[in-house]
Amino acid sequence: MRYLHTMVRVHDLDASLKFYCDGLGLKQVRRMDSEAGRYSLIFLAAERDLQSEPAPGRGAPHVELTYNWPDENGNVEDYGGGRNFGHLAYEVDDIYALCQHLMDMGVVINRPPRDGNMAFVRSPDNISFEFLQKGKPLPPQEPWVSMPNVGEW
Repeated sequence: MRYLHTMVRVHDLDASLKFYCDGLGLKQVRRMDSEAGRYSLIFLAAERDLQSEPAPGRGAPHVELTYNWPDENGNVEDYGGGRNFGHLAYEVDDIYALCQHLMDMGVVINRPPRDGNMAFVRSPDNISFEFLQKGKPLPPQEPWVSMPNVGEW
């Protein structure tokens, strides 16, 4: 078996792409828009995964964003909270730098990296993301050490 992708449904494609691409640094590797099915599928991958795979653009683990277009009355389906499927986990080179970058973008750090090792945030569609520091935890430092948990993670 080989891991292929995780699919998450999103309500606001522009906000989601800003979070996943501008915030997390994922790259769009494929997109399919279905007029007949009234949906868009956008496949994203981490740069490091794209660089290390045998054939760039194929085979790297992906996050598939599924955007179901509004119906003819402008209504969108309510998917509920994203916590019921768990979370997406990514290993990161510098957990403090990533969390600061996301905070600067207005993303709430639900579980700050007080231990220099683990943090949680939520996407615009309430999907939980876990970030784990690559290698050994970074030494604890402010402002992270003093930051409380916020909401669910």
